[in-house]
Amino acid sequence: MLEGIRVVELATYIAAPAAAGIMADWGAEVIKVEPLQGDAIRGMLKNVSASNVEGNPIFDMDNRGKRGLAIDLRNEKGAAALKKLVMSADVFITNVRPGGLARAGLDWATLHAEKPELIYASVTGYGLQGEDQDRPGFDMAAFWARAGVANLTAPKGTDPFPLRVGQGDHTTGLATLNGILGALFERTKTGKGRLIEASLLRTGIYSIASDMAIQLRYGRVASTKSRDQAVNALNNFFQCACGTWLCLLTRHSGDIFGPIAKAIGRPELATDERYLTAKSRRANAIELVETLDAEFAKHDIEEWGRRLDAEDVVWAPVQTMAQVADDKQAEAAGVFVDIPDGAGGTGRSVASPVRLPNDDGTTADRVRGPAPGIGEHTADILKELGYDNAALEDLKAAGAIN
Repeated sequence: MLEGIRVVELATYIAAPAAAGIMADWGAEVIKVEPLQGDAIRGMLKNVSASNVEGNPIFDMDNRGKRGLAIDLRNEKGAAALKKLVMSADVFITNVRPGGLARAGLDWATLHAEKPELIYASVTGYGLQGEDQDRPGFDMAAFWARAGVANLTAPKGTDPFPLRVGQGDHTTGLATLNGILGALFERTKTGKGRLIEASLLRTGIYSIASDMAIQLRYGRVASTKSRDQAVNALNNFFQCACGTWLCLLTRHSGDIFGPIAKAIGRPELATDERYLTAKSRRANAIELVETLDAEFAKHDIEEWGRRLDAEDVVWAPVQTMAQVADDKQAEAAGVFVDIPDGAGGTGRSVASPVRLPNDDGTTADRVRGPAPGIGEHTADILKELGYDNAALEDLKAAGAIN
């Protein structure tokens, strides 16, 4: 799908590498540029784990299929070599802060003047304008906390809690990818590239855009409620006899309660005046939740699945990660892939978020290779740019490459 597109990624951690990682799955040539010591996230699991873990599936997932170049951007010769590489690319994606890029001659204005067709994707915490443009921003800070997601998500009266690893980063990676694909299409018509500004802050706010639209229009928004105080008690979670929680949802038109009441064997509840309208169900939410709790506690999740499906009710089990890993439907949807480990084996991981079927039964989205070692392809990449062995030795002597 993206064969023939060269992407140079000067980035660390997750958001920008995630966007480039999907492009690698889709056939682009992605060159991952790291400092000589490597991307900091390579050592993340060893730094936080109490046990001596082997490998890093977080790094492998977002960096599979890329080529690796390690270079010292602060070194004058290293910066010159990197700029030469960027000038050979279709897309440059980076999360380095603007000040550092400007010092290396890798800022948008400089590169755009020299190569107008280059697509330049900047991924930051807070954007490229304003007083916080150079402020460091990880997803828990910029996407989760400052964007309002943490406050909105925590039920009223409870303490904020952290988001899971890379949740905001991967969302921002998708946003970045969308911008890049749009720019690639635009370039086919105009011949020109463009600057793409993606930020954790903007993506975080967009992820709660429905609530934010209400806030902007009316100056207030409803807080997240506990189960027994839900605005719609039927859109809720109920624990089954087996201990598994079940997510129940209603449609926004037609008979809201009837199919649910029938499925649980209590059809009379749908005509009970206490639950007849959305307003009355909200006024009697505590009692309604208690009633439904008692009913759902009578059977296991399998039985409830059969009953709810028979009435075409929207529901889903609240699964653990272990259950998701064994979910047959997730497997059928192409959610999981095997990644080569570079040593002849493979490891199971997560596929890119969109399946791209070909007519012959294959898919355009597929893993193209393992994640690179630090600087694994440095010599090969630089030779492709015209550096001979003597020039490579000169770069090593200068401390620009290992």
